[in-house]
Amino acid sequence: MRVTSADVARESGVSRTTVSYVLNAKQGVVITDATRKRVLDTAARLGYTPSAAARALRSGRSDLVLCVLPDWTVGPLLDSLIDHVTTSLHEHGLSVLVHISRGSRPLTDLWRAVTPCAVLGLLPFAEQDARAMTRAGIVVVDAALDEDPHPQTFSVPQAAIGQLQVEHLAQRGHRVLAYAAPADARLSAFAERRISGVRAACARLGLPEPRVTEVELTVGSASAALAAWRADEPATGVAAYNDEVALAVLAAAHDQGLLVPQDLAVIGVDDIPVARLATPPLTTVWQAIDAQAEYLAQAVLAALDPARPRPTRPDDVFHVVTRAST
Repeated sequence: MRVTSADVARESGVSRTTVSYVLNAKQGVVITDATRKRVLDTAARLGYTPSAAARALRSGRSDLVLCVLPDWTVGPLLDSLIDHVTTSLHEHGLSVLVHISRGSRPLTDLWRAVTPCAVLGLLPFAEQDARAMTRAGIVVVDAALDEDPHPQTFSVPQAAIGQLQVEHLAQRGHRVLAYAAPADARLSAFAERRISGVRAACARLGLPEPRVTEVELTVGSASAALAAWRADEPATGVAAYNDEVALAVLAAAHDQGLLVPQDLAVIGVDDIPVARLATPPLTTVWQAIDAQAEYLAQAVLAALDPARPRPTRPDDVFHVVTRAST
């Protein structure tokens, strides 16, 4: 059962008003040192913590930033982004609550319950949600997976990743390409955009339509995909959705006795730590996660304090890290 200020007042033998004055360090009120000490000692003994909602009402703003994640898989990059945003905002006295959107509970229920000063979304919010939060005095900052014309929205264009992969493979002489897509439906929003970039780049460079196959993170699944890609006119280059899928393809290539990159070139995405430890080390598309996270954190701070300048969008968001797999 939650300890309230009324409990502290009863145990201290003083009024709730006095407890409020002491716990909120109200200025201009005469309270003896003995009374102040008794109230603080009682609050500590009972384990009293102030209500976040009440604190927000008193100060006019809470110190909580609600970070809303879509129903995505949580991996090294998302972990890194959340950690960086949390650290950056903490340095400015703000705490971050991370919520993964699963189920049908309305977002309204959540932000009304936790009274955040700002809500940060990694996808654009529904118009009615954004409008309701703004009317409630909550700052709204969001991001997008495509180029977004709204100047306040930070876009991370996923199609550009697929284009980089194709351009890299084409520069190394590969004309018949395959795409190893993720099998997890929660990643479809990313995968569809990256595949569209792969297809657009193939068309622009005069390459055949890429052969797209879902690959689970098993040697068996990757081997089946590889057998299909090598039938008829063999694909000699594979663009994988991310490094984990690419590692499955490398394992399948080894299992089938193919040489990488002589028989098959493979490029991933994310530059996770194990990519450089693969056999051979994996070529990949590096993402500026720290810079993206810092932009989002600074965008929240600028939205909360109009006197702060808005952050500058990072220029180098993606680039290819070339290793032996291509």
